[in-house]
Amino acid sequence: MLGNGLRVIVHRDTSTPMAAVNVLYDVGARDEDPSRTGFAHLFEHLMFEGSVNIPDFDTQLQDAGGENNAFTTNDITNYYDTLPAQNLETAFWLESDRMLGLAFSEQKLEVQKNVVVEEFRQSYLNQPYGDVWMLLRPLTYQVHPYMWPTIGKDISHIREASLADVKHFFRKFYHPANAILSVSGNVDPDQVFRMAEKWFGDIPAGAFSERNLPEEPEQNIQRRLRVEREVPFDQIYLAFHTCKRSDSAFYATDLLSDVLSNGSSSRLVQRLVKEKRMLSEVNAYITGSIDKGLFVVSGKLHEETSMEVAEQAFFNELNLLINEPVGERELQKIKNKAEAAHIFSESNVMAKAMNLAYYELLGNADLLNQQPAFYFEQNAEHLQQTARSLFSPERASILEYHSAKTQSSA
Repeated sequence: MLGNGLRVIVHRDTSTPMAAVNVLYDVGARDEDPSRTGFAHLFEHLMFEGSVNIPDFDTQLQDAGGENNAFTTNDITNYYDTLPAQNLETAFWLESDRMLGLAFSEQKLEVQKNVVVEEFRQSYLNQPYGDVWMLLRPLTYQVHPYMWPTIGKDISHIREASLADVKHFFRKFYHPANAILSVSGNVDPDQVFRMAEKWFGDIPAGAFSERNLPEEPEQNIQRRLRVEREVPFDQIYLAFHTCKRSDSAFYATDLLSDVLSNGSSSRLVQRLVKEKRMLSEVNAYITGSIDKGLFVVSGKLHEETSMEVAEQAFFNELNLLINEPVGERELQKIKNKAEAAHIFSESNVMAKAMNLAYYELLGNADLLNQQPAFYFEQNAEHLQQTARSLFSPERASILEYHSAKTQSSA
């Protein structure tokens, strides 16, 4: 760790001529003011608008043979660059300068606000089923700031964002003490640490802001929302509150989602899509959030299937997980898939750097290497106990997403 609080992690991989530089900022949509949402995502765009000393981030990186991108979640904002290892210092120069200070201006802010507003229209309002998470989040979360998506609670929050608002958000979150720098590739670790000190060491640490978010209370009453949209087919979503990403129960929960819908031989696909032909698509997944997340089961209905029938079919499958332990062969299969997914996620230097930063945020970068073991520790009893704690009907939040076409023909 540098004197200003920046955590630095290096992984050497001599099998590639490339290197990846990842800068994770510990800020996501959950850290926003409820009356000023969408700022973390807005900064994903603003951070490419140029810094005080470097007006064109992308061109400088491309000239060094590199490429870059970024993403925002409700938990983090992550920026990453890949480039030939011999040009590694270019990425340090670029990332450190935009951490030190963005080139804020009314014009640049207005450009990116318009980009985000257009993204909101195209991805959330004009896209079929695009507003599902705009509906599902406030249905499932009543207190915790996971109640809004990364794009924001209301697009007016971005439209009305002032330059002063944006500068305040930057100063609060985009500084060394709130960031993790990870590097993976054909690099010399000692040289990386020297570069980190050279380029990041004199950036002011920034004020540490302790996160104090409200905890979502336990849900004991079923919630339901029915909407009608201009979409081709009805869909249904069942959401249940689950554990934090750092909890030991995460692994059993993740395996349960795989039992239900990972692959063509999974339970929901076999029974509800192939055998009973009630649904054309099914899915079961967890959000994997740092704070308490969600377990979501969803399906796209055939025209002759009613919402009531589809919902009952889902609960029947969830009740099987509660009442009967998963068979040894089925459990081994999904463990093997979890291990394969982990190996695949480590297949390139960019993914390695990204994962190292994320697990460091969770508490220890070495957790990355322990993931397969955590999955293989799970047994049928663990999965059954977890299912019992999750899938009671009174803990469900149910979104009925009706097609206007289906309703008009009913």
